[in-house]
Amino acid sequence: MVAEIQPTTDPKPPAAAATTSLPVTTAATSTVTAKKLTLIPLIFLIYFEVAGGPYGEEPAVLAAGPLLAILGFLIFPFIWSVPEALITAELSTAYPGNGGFVIWADRAFGPFAGSMMGTWKWLSGVINIASFPVLCIDYLQNLFPVLASRWPRHVGLIVSTVCLSFLNYTGLAIVGYAAVALGVVSLAPFAILSVAAIPKIRPHRWISLGDKGVKKDWNLFFNTLFWNLNFWDSVSTLAGEVDDPRKTFPLGLFVAVIFTCLAYLIPLIAATGAVSVPQGDWQQGFMAVVAEMIVGKWLKIWIELGAALSAMGLFEAQMSSCAYQVEGMAEIGFLPKFFAVRSKWFNTPWLAILIATLITLGVSYLQFDVIVASANFLYSLGMLLEFAAFVWLRRKLPELKRPYKVPLNIAGLIVMCLVPSAFLVVIMAIATKTVYLISGVMTAGGILWYFLMRLCKAKKWFAFNRDGNEIGEDE
Repeated sequence: MVAEIQPTTDPKPPAAAATTSLPVTTAATSTVTAKKLTLIPLIFLIYFEVAGGPYGEEPAVLAAGPLLAILGFLIFPFIWSVPEALITAELSTAYPGNGGFVIWADRAFGPFAGSMMGTWKWLSGVINIASFPVLCIDYLQNLFPVLASRWPRHVGLIVSTVCLSFLNYTGLAIVGYAAVALGVVSLAPFAILSVAAIPKIRPHRWISLGDKGVKKDWNLFFNTLFWNLNFWDSVSTLAGEVDDPRKTFPLGLFVAVIFTCLAYLIPLIAATGAVSVPQGDWQQGFMAVVAEMIVGKWLKIWIELGAALSAMGLFEAQMSSCAYQVEGMAEIGFLPKFFAVRSKWFNTPWLAILIATLITLGVSYLQFDVIVASANFLYSLGMLLEFAAFVWLRRKLPELKRPYKVPLNIAGLIVMCLVPSAFLVVIMAIATKTVYLISGVMTAGGILWYFLMRLCKAKKWFAFNRDGNEIGEDE
């Protein structure tokens, strides 16, 4: 599935190629040297960008029964996760800057497309981030019932969001190693559950389509799959912070795809095969109940604590992507220079982290299903643009240096992108009126923001960066 990686050996490319490649973006405004992300922390950061563990897969069983849930988590990675990861590997190694997918859209279709990509992906990211403190509190209230009350819950959301944002402020290397620790601790109880479930597994339970008379909830089913297996490209906005990204990125993505899929499938197969319960019991967090049924209360408590830790890891990974995306957009001229300001102590984009934190706090008070569906809709808009940019860049810039290249021609790439694109259309078609309204208002805001930035440049109200390729400028 992964083509041979051919690292670039010539540090000074010809002039023709130089116009179609970007340097790694680094901070030049701080005297602190930031540590680069290495392979293992990168794998776990990608893992937390996408999944964070089997937490949250239970609604797929609730919506469509064990068989379709298992098939969904088995098949969906091949039609969605693998293509998205391959695209991210190719374009992140071709353009290893913190702008990520914003650079890709700009290079393919111009500054308006780049700006809208930035708007859709950033808003979907911060909306998605808001779901993780909610998940964390939902799991912890099983252990501490006081968190179910109104004011303790609000205080818990605020405190958890602020503390997790501060950890992000301390540096990406710290966040990366924290992701490794959080990943090990949060996945360990599922490994125990999966092994302990083996003697209790009855294979006939896997082929159940759900309880008789229970209608399939396709909206919930597809949104659950999509929410649990998307955001592979979010890590592209950290490319400038990765050690030797042209080599490290493809390998990290390849390992993370396999790791993530197994982390979902193995516990799901074990749990659905080992217990026979009404379909309606498969609510969010039911895996902890299954652990108590099979092993004991101590494992239930561990999974509930692990869920909180997983939510922390998800928060950290996606907050990093959103923050470095803003910094990258400032570095390449889509936003004023001051958005790229870094901390003198930790060399992190503190203003970008602060902005994302404030918006996350505001969104976290929406209903959880609205948060997820709105994030999915905006992300779908961005992904349709990303697929188009990927194919068009192959045609527009065939000589672009691609240290990793998906081993398909243009026709093959179109086919690879059409299947997940069709799924995106389905996700958008089944959205609710509330989601259409939220997404429409935010898209309109993104359009207005683009023209506001053009006006600010023309009037010179703020200082903007202009790199050698004039990204973000009209040709």
